[in-house]
Amino acid sequence: MPQPGGHSVAPYPTPQGGYGDPGQAPPPGFNMGYSPSPPVMFQPGPVSHAPGPGPQYGAPHQAISPAPAAPVVAVGVPPGLEYLTQIDQILIHQKVELLEAFIGFETNNQYEIKNSLGQKIYKAKEKNDCCTRNCCGSLRSFDMKIKDNMDREVIRLIRPFRCVSCWCPCCLQEMEVQAPPGTTIGYVKQDWHPFLPRFSIQGANRETLLKLEGPCFACNCCGDVNFELTSKDGGTPVGRISKQWSGLLKEVFTDTDNFGIQFPLDLDVKMKAVLMGACFLIDFMFFEKVGEANQRSSVFS
Repeated sequence: MPQPGGHSVAPYPTPQGGYGDPGQAPPPGFNMGYSPSPPVMFQPGPVSHAPGPGPQYGAPHQAISPAPAAPVVAVGVPPGLEYLTQIDQILIHQKVELLEAFIGFETNNQYEIKNSLGQKIYKAKEKNDCCTRNCCGSLRSFDMKIKDNMDREVIRLIRPFRCVSCWCPCCLQEMEVQAPPGTTIGYVKQDWHPFLPRFSIQGANRETLLKLEGPCFACNCCGDVNFELTSKDGGTPVGRISKQWSGLLKEVFTDTDNFGIQFPLDLDVKMKAVLMGACFLIDFMFFEKVGEANQRSSVFS
């Protein structure tokens, strides 16, 4: 474009696609089969405003810019969970542990929690001791810390040592969900049934708010395993937790799992966090390999 003085200025470059491009397809392995929703690009975080140079003395008078507005804090939302109010799907990917894959030595499970575009929004890591992991197997007790992208712990999951067999209905599985750590917001409680995995999603006062039910045999033979989320009376479906097929090699030689969680967009954000805890409990109960035979637990044993 010619300018006064005979100089030529190149036009503005065309924007290039990159990370977070709305037209970019999500990574393979995370297709949940649900209807797409408007993408949310980034996890909310503090925005810093760098001070700029002020007007010079004697310069023409300019309009005064308004003061920056105070950040909006959602009422009743635990700190760090504001992002969950904007989404209706969560993807959970268990990271491959090389030591565990090659020699079978059980290590602390680690997970990445992503949005529908495959962008990481949280990370989770199991915390317990070596003896508990390798002696108690999938029944082991643990604390799990869930942190945001700024490495702040926003959720803590507490799982006590409990029985998993339907023959011991007095001591079934349970998980406590805290957000922030130290403040209980809900529980995941296994309900007794002779052959079906059933759970109650409870509030802070142990009142049942939702129900979760899986298939008789929670085994994914070349397909997904769905745990249906319903209203507390079990009549109205409202969502789903899906164990996704990861491919033959991963399913046979590792216990790394992929999960998808679908829930209503307007669901209480605390219940969304409790459903994340339910997903981790389901992973340990039914999809965590036990012992050298690589056997997995069920409602029978």
